[in-house]
Amino acid sequence: MTLSEEYADRFASVLTPSASLIQKDLVEWLDGEPRIDRISARAKSVDRFVAKASKMSSGKPKYDDPLNEIQDQIGARIIVFYEYDVDRVSDIINRYLKPIEFKMMSPESQWTFGYFGKHFIYLTPTHIVESAGEKREEVPFCFELQIKTLFQHAWSEANHDLGYKPGEQELDPEHERMLAFASAQAWGADKTFSQLVKERAG
Repeated sequence: MTLSEEYADRFASVLTPSASLIQKDLVEWLDGEPRIDRISARAKSVDRFVAKASKMSSGKPKYDDPLNEIQDQIGARIIVFYEYDVDRVSDIINRYLKPIEFKMMSPESQWTFGYFGKHFIYLTPTHIVESAGEKREEVPFCFELQIKTLFQHAWSEANHDLGYKPGEQELDPEHERMLAFASAQAWGADKTFSQLVKERAG
């Protein structure tokens, strides 16, 4: 069985059901919380997994054992209205799950703009692992959760659509500058709305 076939079987029988249960938990924990636009969780597609598993590093395959080394086979996402809400929502999730890794994603320099977001790696809850029955060993030990604002999400989706489609022409410097400018505008909008929310809340 090839890696693609093995992952496709795992995708259908284990990852997709596990992602649905993770989404169900997140929805339940955040029930009634304001200013949440959407909550989703899904398994990484077969094509994207195979593409990631095929990556090279210093002339060698980046992953020796992709099925066990690639952490984001299940990814969840919570989109909130304002930057002000990101910490509030992550604090709630952290009451239920213990993060084993956390990254505040932002450009390396204060003079540049690009992707912003809050990423967590959590252990997969035991009840979700056990729900896979005989295939419990195929449930990834962890999953990734991204918490972003509407503006951060909109920019990252457009950036991915315009700049990372396989086989398409690479962006030239002028186009990259335009994407950076759009990111700066999204960053400014987030700051403005967060300030308004804080001031109106007193």
